[in-house]
Amino acid sequence: MLGENKTTIPKAIKEVKELKDLYDSNPDAKRLLDIAQRLEGVARHASTHACGVVISATALNEIVPLQYVAKSGSTKKGEQQKNIVTQYEMHAIEDLGLLKMDFLGLRNLTIIEDTINLIKAGENIEINIDKIPLEDKNTYKLLQAAKTTGVFQLESSGMKKYLKELKPTELEDLAVMVALYRPGPLDAGMVEEYILRKHGKKSVTYLHPRLEAILKKTYGIIVYQEQVMQIARELAGFSISEADTLRKAVGKKIKKLLDEQREKMLNGMIKNEISKNTAEKIWEFIEPFARYGFNRSHAVCYSLIAYQTAYLKANFTSEFMAALMTNEGTEVERVATLIDECKSLNIDVLPPSVNESRLNFSVVGKDGKEFIRFGLGAVKNVGLGIATALIEERQKNGPYKDMADLLLRVTNKDLNKKSMESLIKCGAMDELGERKQFLDNLEQILEYSHTNAKSKLSAQSDLFGSLNIKPVLKLRPASAATPKEKLSWEKELLGLYVSANPLSAYADKIKNLARNQIKDLTKLPEGSFVSLGGIISSIHKITTKSGQPMLFAKLEDLTGKIEIVVFPSTLQNNPDIWQEGKIILISGKVSLRDAEPKVICDRTQEIK
Repeated sequence: MLGENKTTIPKAIKEVKELKDLYDSNPDAKRLLDIAQRLEGVARHASTHACGVVISATALNEIVPLQYVAKSGSTKKGEQQKNIVTQYEMHAIEDLGLLKMDFLGLRNLTIIEDTINLIKAGENIEINIDKIPLEDKNTYKLLQAAKTTGVFQLESSGMKKYLKELKPTELEDLAVMVALYRPGPLDAGMVEEYILRKHGKKSVTYLHPRLEAILKKTYGIIVYQEQVMQIARELAGFSISEADTLRKAVGKKIKKLLDEQREKMLNGMIKNEISKNTAEKIWEFIEPFARYGFNRSHAVCYSLIAYQTAYLKANFTSEFMAALMTNEGTEVERVATLIDECKSLNIDVLPPSVNESRLNFSVVGKDGKEFIRFGLGAVKNVGLGIATALIEERQKNGPYKDMADLLLRVTNKDLNKKSMESLIKCGAMDELGERKQFLDNLEQILEYSHTNAKSKLSAQSDLFGSLNIKPVLKLRPASAATPKEKLSWEKELLGLYVSANPLSAYADKIKNLARNQIKDLTKLPEGSFVSLGGIISSIHKITTKSGQPMLFAKLEDLTGKIEIVVFPSTLQNNPDIWQEGKIILISGKVSLRDAEPKVICDRTQEIK
């Protein structure tokens, strides 16, 4: 739909003489503009509300036209998921008398539940998340230091910046940040204003004494829709229903309704012995709120979930991070970020193990220290059936002693060449023997497994069964897998490096060649010239409008990761260097146009 202050075609024809003359004198121009006027204001595409559900007493297709809209992702059968949506937008839906409810599903609620289950399983501590203390020192220490990666609503770089400045001390601070950390309030500088007032660096004043009781908690700033309603009731004598109409006008930015409410509110305030001048100032104080009105109950609910996740991270860090990685497991880059966060928290993340792993990420203890162990379900080509069989047999009869012991105890049909190779390569069987030896003898291992499975299925007593003698698994000797091979297999089957970082072997070379580290780029001004050394973790190639290739690459060093923009002119100088896994040195300029810094690449060379 067109904005309120946008120029329309009829308005342009009326106000621009040259356009009007063209419209009146040229039939083709007139026809074009007439068609354009009919299309003007029509929705460009069908967008779907994130959590809006339309409810009716009878079948919806008897009341409103419906359509399918493609949904991201696919079903288990590989089919495109579809949503059924109304062809009418929300205001028309309301005019038809239909009920629209917002039902919001949050992954974070599952993360909280999974964390609590891990705490119960590992430490036998029962956590009632609704009864945790809301003044926990560890939680506010974490929030004030902005160590909020994984914390609901509070993990963006911008939010972290403001948390460090705000140094929250109560739940109300988090509710305010949730409400204000959006384009309108950010553009208006309201977050900075709130922080200055909270810390006494700017005085808090009120246009009228009766505003203090309403705005004191938010240091004289209107943050919530409910505050607007309360001002209308207390100062202008509005009823609850009338105040709600004002809330809709302010929240939905309906100009006609706003104009009507202005007149009504000014009259109400004057009737309540507030001077016309002050009444107008109060309205002017309220009206900009139309750009960013936020519901307090929504903000408080979100802030409570934010606090709960922060509490779990601060007090049960390993369990929280394990639950977080389980729920983010399908997004490899996200898991890599969370593993980096674990390292910064002094928690090591270990590769999968047939003797320790559960299906998902879990917490394990060794020598008084906690680790997070990859789940068997995270290994590519290892299905739920074989992963579950391995875990259940281990839990029932103890750890596997060696490869032969595992093959004798687990005869699941899904323990085939592909799954066995994947379990070996990713390191899940390192406690049973050497990876390279297992891989070089894979055919013998599979034959041993197959023979054992057949004998188990047979009801007959053979020589081994009657004498309780286990067949011997004979393996040819083989050289040990190199660290480079192990890391390559981890990347292939887990999607990322776990046991080590391939850059570690190049740390000294990178230190000598590169002038900068990725973690320091946020402190540099726009256009700063930098040189970075690191490994290419991902590449996204595109074609420009002129048909030339360019790409976006993720570069990682030992301090972080950053996006590298490679324009066609730079790409053609050294196209072969841009491959995942290559360790390179790049030079270029810092770009701060987006929330996260990028580097516009100028030159590259491979580090060998």
